[in-house]
Amino acid sequence: MATTPLPPIPSSIVTHSSTSKPPPNISYSPSPSLNLRPQLPQKTLRREFLRGVALLPLLLDLKTPSSSAAREVEVGSYLPPLPSDTSFVFFKASPKDTPALRAGNVQPYQFILPPTWKQTRVANILSGNYCQPKCAEPWVEVKFEDEKQGKVQVVASPLIRLTNKPNATIEEIGSPEKLIASLGPFVTGNTYDPDELLESSVEKLGDQTYYKYVLETPYALTGSHNLAKATAKGNTVVLFVASANDKQWQVSEKTLKAMLDSFQV
Repeated sequence: MATTPLPPIPSSIVTHSSTSKPPPNISYSPSPSLNLRPQLPQKTLRREFLRGVALLPLLLDLKTPSSSAAREVEVGSYLPPLPSDTSFVFFKASPKDTPALRAGNVQPYQFILPPTWKQTRVANILSGNYCQPKCAEPWVEVKFEDEKQGKVQVVASPLIRLTNKPNATIEEIGSPEKLIASLGPFVTGNTYDPDELLESSVEKLGDQTYYKYVLETPYALTGSHNLAKATAKGNTVVLFVASANDKQWQVSEKTLKAMLDSFQV
């Protein structure tokens, strides 16, 4: 049987899919005033702007060294040797070293350390930078460490946290045991148990009295062995802490004790 051919489809109803290309003989000339860039809603633009503002301090902090930033070199390269024993160098803190020294909340302190040690960075939130000159909680002044020997740090506590008497001496605050009960967590990095205290003593250097401690702290974050020395001056109690794990303690016990003995305010 013969079939009748279908009539042609009118061109007016021919459609192209969204993926089909236009015929090659057709050109498009968008109007010069037509903006083809996607327009972001005003709320989105505002949110992106505020996000950029919020990130600005972090970006600046990456470019600007903190006052408590560490020098990534051995201290022997910039600190003077101890005249009486060149196996140590001499560190004396100055106002350029910490926010509390610049604010006058802490009196300059000093101690010795081996020339191979390095100063480590103190996080801004721990340095007291955000609360000077009226900090309510203890803060970390400086930190030094050596992977093979241990680490030391100076912690400062506002006097008002320990006593209501202005300019109190360390004896007026209380006994060595009372003081370490308050400051022990800043020695261990977590908790303090009175059973961890092996020895305490009192040392007099001129007009300044110091409390000294030997602690065995198996659960401490700072290390299983801790030495500490504290004194009060002005409106602050200053605490020097030397810490080591078991392996470090075997080789550096004598060195850490020498560092502790040298600490003065």
